[in-house]
Amino acid sequence: MKKYQATIQFDMSDEFMELVPPHRTYINYLINKDIIDQYAVSMETQRVWITLTAETKEEVIKVLEKSPLFRFWRYEIDELFVLDGQHYRLPAVQPN
Repeated sequence: MKKYQATIQFDMSDEFMELVPPHRTYINYLINKDIIDQYAVSMETQRVWITLTAETKEEVIKVLEKSPLFRFWRYEIDELFVLDGQHYRLPAVQPN
């Protein structure tokens, strides 16, 4: 499986905000299924970053299309060569 970064730009409206709760339910489902590693939203720039696990970019698009908010999005998907951080490391050993 490969890692992908989806960068999403959106325009907020009343209709958009009404769809946020079912969208969050879908995102939580994908996080619990280990499809989404990270999900971040900036209301200042109206941008979303999602790190996903998938076989292909087409598979990523199929996952994103199922979001209730998909029709509001302009997106780019990049295959990642390196993804590293604290969450991808073994926990530090704590001697008793």
